[in-house]
Amino acid sequence: MPIPTPKPRRKEIVLQSQNWGKSSQSQKIRAAVFEQGQLMEVFEEEENSSHMVGNIYRGRVENVLPGMQAAFVDIGLEKNGFLYVADALPANYDEEDKPSPVIQERIENILKPRQELLVQITKEPVGTKGARISVNLTLPGRYVVLLPQVSYVGISRKIEDNDERERLRNLAAASKPEGMGVIVRTLAEGIDGEEIAQDIARLAAFWQSLVPKIPHVSVPGLVHRDVDLVSRLIRDWIDQDVEKITVDNDDISQILRKALQEIEHPAAKQIYVISGADLFAKYGVDAEIRKGLRSKVWLKSGGYLVIQQTEALIVIDVNTGKYVGQRSLEETVVHTNLEAAEEIARQLRLRNLGGIIVIDFIDMVTEEAQKQVLEALETVCSRDKTKSQVLGLTQLGLVEMTRKKVGQTLAVRYTSPCPNCDGTGWV
Repeated sequence: MPIPTPKPRRKEIVLQSQNWGKSSQSQKIRAAVFEQGQLMEVFEEEENSSHMVGNIYRGRVENVLPGMQAAFVDIGLEKNGFLYVADALPANYDEEDKPSPVIQERIENILKPRQELLVQITKEPVGTKGARISVNLTLPGRYVVLLPQVSYVGISRKIEDNDERERLRNLAAASKPEGMGVIVRTLAEGIDGEEIAQDIARLAAFWQSLVPKIPHVSVPGLVHRDVDLVSRLIRDWIDQDVEKITVDNDDISQILRKALQEIEHPAAKQIYVISGADLFAKYGVDAEIRKGLRSKVWLKSGGYLVIQQTEALIVIDVNTGKYVGQRSLEETVVHTNLEAAEEIARQLRLRNLGGIIVIDFIDMVTEEAQKQVLEALETVCSRDKTKSQVLGLTQLGLVEMTRKKVGQTLAVRYTSPCPNCDGTGWV
């Protein structure tokens, strides 16, 4: 089933800093992304940030595990990085711009203990698990992702217009350095060739400047740290739908304004500074975070969701609750399920939940109603920058979907398990 193109949505970003730019033991910046006035995502970052995805390291293979077809690599962190066999081989890219490495090879034939590798973190460490790493390096820019080790040109799947895809493919092919690859990002849609060529040239120049430094980095050691939160917001989040940015720090506002003026973004004229204010309290962010840590989520109609999380599986139950409808049972069920689909997509983003997701919508009698709810879920999920896929209904009438795991969940960032009940919450 094709995913409907999402309509543009009014976005606002709120940035709250604590001692940012000062010589303090606690320097922290927090960002909240609103769509149509609703909180959708929250990020935070401290000095000497725990954000690791995108960091490049020189590492040393510690253990090769044929039974798991993986290896553990010392990259200088508390826990060794986990390198699966598919990530230890040079990637091929399929027509959907996904790495699809050939994995007939066995890990013990590729890697040996004490072998040195250049790797990049692709998933943050979670719980007892170390970071997921890959030998296939990528350098993200605003409009493209540079693949310094493979010659390839790909286009984001979210760009659906065939003429635009062809235009961008030709531009990227003409601008990329020989022997390197490029994947054109969704933000590049409608952007002229000069800006895309400049983005590619900047990333290629950065890689060329990095290469001579790599041999001089001790093993294990950090070769390159991904950019800070403000820079990542500019690169990844401030798209053409962002209409307003509110900050509490004038230094940050100047950085944002200069960067956005360089790319001629209209939000450069819509940056507001409210000094000395607790913006997260003013905008109700902290209250929404507290709600996002509860298992029960109330819908406006009176229905509610129950969200339960395991390590690899998320289960969501939809209930009519206090909502009794007006005309018929079928209308009540469809109305509740459509409202739930919108809220489920928001909760997945707000809580940063990933993995396998199973949704128990209220049973629908007709195929037309089922199709309507599935299409609504696909539409709202397509607005998510983190890749997700709605797979459809099972024989039991449950909806299966997946969402890529990226970073830590809201619960991991803001809570810790109770030492008495081991996190079950029961007395």
